[in-house]
Amino acid sequence: MRIVVRFWAGLGILGAACAGLVMAEPVAVRVVAANLTSGTHQSYSPDNGNHSNPEGAGARILKGLNPDIVLIQEFNTSVSVRQWVNATFGREFFFFREEGEGIPNGIVSRFPIVESGEWSDPALDNRDFAWARIALPNGRILWAISVHFYSRKESGRIAEAREIAARVAEQIPAEDLVVFGGDLNTRTVNEECLAILGAKTFVTSPRPQDAAGNDNTNANRNKPYDWVLADADLDATKVPVRIGTAEFPGGLVLDTRIFTPLADTPPAQKGDSAAPQMQHMAVARDFLIPDAEQTPVGGASPAR
Repeated sequence: MRIVVRFWAGLGILGAACAGLVMAEPVAVRVVAANLTSGTHQSYSPDNGNHSNPEGAGARILKGLNPDIVLIQEFNTSVSVRQWVNATFGREFFFFREEGEGIPNGIVSRFPIVESGEWSDPALDNRDFAWARIALPNGRILWAISVHFYSRKESGRIAEAREIAARVAEQIPAEDLVVFGGDLNTRTVNEECLAILGAKTFVTSPRPQDAAGNDNTNANRNKPYDWVLADADLDATKVPVRIGTAEFPGGLVLDTRIFTPLADTPPAQKGDSAAPQMQHMAVARDFLIPDAEQTPVGGASPAR
């Protein structure tokens, strides 16, 4: 568990200390959206027949990013989910995967998942919206919502966005933080589904980018399929993503074909983002979350 300590100044903080109040340290949280399956079975396990080795290109990309929370799509593996999570992230990680056959969504978290479930997708019958209520070490509650919107029809994505906005408003307390994302299958940044989400709950800019300034996330890098969106309170705690000496103010779109030096994201390999049927890039955003009594912290997250 990585907790970032900051030095605080100001009469408000000093007064609280004098009054005997103990303030929790801000928590660095990296959130990654990941529809990173490859091969012919929409799976995170390679199509090599060796089921004893669950590591594929998507797993290597996720290891290289070292996330704290993953909003994961097409959450299929040839081994048990617990075994795959252990091998990719570590035995200390928690996870939730929605029930049923198809291409399920899920959440993987370094921090305890205290409650989880799924909300019905109004446009699709082979997956739902996965959610998890996560307890951070400083006492804050962060809700993570992982989705995989309808690819073929924009009307389906509009219905899905309306459902998400309604569920968030009805079921998540106003004082809790919310991160939402995954594969929205959006063709442009001007789609109505994004306007609905932005009007109701989430901040939709700035977009994460690669080192060349490209914020598109499909395999051809010409469409903004994948998103990590935060509600206003969480977005106020955003900080640049740092990988080695590189810094990405709005977040990072990781394309292993062009990222340099790739040695900063081990064990990711240059060809991982071009693996067979790899249709998406990973999207990472960093937050430095204070406890409820503190104001958002500036600066950047620690390099990973």
